[in-house]
Amino acid sequence: MAVVTGGASGIGRALAEGLAGEGASIVVADVDEPGLVETVKRIERKGGRALSVPTDVTDRARVQVLADRAFAAFGRVHVLCNNAGVAIWGGLEQATHRDWEWVLGVNLWGVINGLEAFLPRMIAQREGGHVLNTASMAGLIASQGLGIYNASKYAVVGLSETLVKDLRPYGIGVSILCPMGVATAIRSSERNRPVALRNAAPTAAPVELIGRTLEPETVAALAIGAIKDNRLYVITHEEGLEPLRRRFQRLEQAVLDRKP
Repeated sequence: MAVVTGGASGIGRALAEGLAGEGASIVVADVDEPGLVETVKRIERKGGRALSVPTDVTDRARVQVLADRAFAAFGRVHVLCNNAGVAIWGGLEQATHRDWEWVLGVNLWGVINGLEAFLPRMIAQREGGHVLNTASMAGLIASQGLGIYNASKYAVVGLSETLVKDLRPYGIGVSILCPMGVATAIRSSERNRPVALRNAAPTAAPVELIGRTLEPETVAALAIGAIKDNRLYVITHEEGLEPLRRRFQRLEQAVLDRKP
């Protein structure tokens, strides 16, 4: 049985459908209720079992309700996909506190709330399992104009790299999904931004990403493969290799250049 947040569209929907295709019963969560209904219909049309639970992952109490509903419906949770995410663009010197609160609330606290709600019961099952946290290549490589998003995704990467060590004794694996461009609605994240956290001024234009734009189904298939193989990193684009090399070369050089 699998739970997928951000399951109303994009990578989340593709994860939900892909996991259902592997035989899992699915609970999908999102703030987009019509999108959730459509995801469930798509799964059920293919003979799968799915339940939608409207959930704002920034709200700890609502994520606890999500966990309650999942365990009540299916008795067990073996795969947790903390996938809900939003994006914002613009220089950090122009960032508002509302920007920080919104993006960190979804991208980081959404993951934390998911772990707090599900992990104790997953551990108590004594049946192993897997956690997939959706980060981004922006959690490995910093880009101008993506500072708040970078901060949230770097945090998810660091959290996950520690989590895999902490959960190993319980037989629960961890994967970090780090895509580059994917054909999703994340560039229109503002549509779901709470009124209380909106800015008076328009937001900056999206940053143009390098590399190809993959379909959500392609990315979901890579992530599900990593879950099956218990692999930590899911790097979806080979175009990310050179920026990664440059980053770690700079780190290596910093060590070599150190002076007393």
